[in-house]
Parts: sequence; structure tokens; C-alpha cells
Amino acid sequence: MRSRRVSVMILAAGTGLIVALTCAGWCAGLRVNMTPSYPRGLWRIEMLDREAAVGDLVFICPPHTAEFERAFARGYIRRGLCAGGLSPLIKTVVAIVGQQVDVANRVSIDGRPLPDSEVRHADAAGRPLAPFAGGIVPAGELYLHSDFAGSYDSRYFGPIPSSGVLGLARPVLTFGP
Repeated sequence: MRSRRVSVMILAAGTGLIVALTCAGWCAGLRVNMTPSYPRGLWRIEMLDREAAVGDLVFICPPHTAEFERAFARGYIRRGLCAGGLSPLIKTVVAIVGQQVDVANRVSIDGRPLPDSEVRHADAAGRPLAPFAGGIVPAGELYLHSDFAGSYDSRYFGPIPSSGVLGLARPVLTFGP
């Protein structure tokens, strides 16, 4: 009976330690990325005390829209603590307010082709993907990209509100491409 009580106490202490470390990491801005758009592993959200700029790698909450609910249903994004219960995205800002985005077989920004921006018309499961129609990035929005070929980014959902930016994304302990 005594060994059972000791085992339960050890298990409870271990669980408490894991919960405490998880909470401390969360409060410190640490997040785990398990999607292939950027290297998997541990990332940190770093405060951004200015407007997001082209080239910034950011954590951003997607807006709570039917498009992102469909993305969740298809498995492109996961549940998290953003509006609508969705997980933040890690993406690179490639166009900001006033820039012209053209989407055809690949993306061009202000007439310059964006590397690694081929547009797919079906996802890995063969379901149709509708590309963004293109246009000028409106005020208060950002056009986002990942050079991972299968990334779900603005090629498909278009610009999203910059108000969702949580901060810069900084790798802490990552692996993979």
C-alpha cells in the first residue's frame, strides 16, 4: 500500500512539474510548431514594437472566418488560442499596404516574381484549392508566404489583418527543413 502511495505522489509531482513548465513556457512566449511550413520544434514570440515589414517572420492569428474554419476542417491549421479557437500561423510578410500582388501559376509582387510561390490547384488529398485573385494589399492587412511548397498561405486566403500579429517568430530549438 505504501509503495502505491509513493507512486501516486511521484506521478502527481511529475504531472505538476510538466504543467508548471508548460505554463512558464507559454508565459515566456514559447510555442511548439509541428507544421512543415517552417522547421518543427520550439519557437519564441518576440515583441514587435513597430508595424510588421516585408521580410519579417511573424506569428499571426488568422481571422475568424469561414475560410479559416474550412482550413481547420481540412487539417491545414490546428486548434489554438486565437479567435475562433484557431492556432497562430508562422509566416513571412512578403507584401504590405499598397503593394500589388498578382497570382497566376506563381505569385508576383509589384511585378517581381516571388521565389518558391508556385500555386497549386489541389491539396495533397486531391481537394481543389482556389487561389487568391490578387490585387492591392489593403490598409491594415499583410500578404504572407512560406517557401514550403505545400504551405497554406496568402496564395490561397489572400491578405489578412495585421492586427493579428503576435510578434516576430524566432526559432529556439528546431529541426527539419
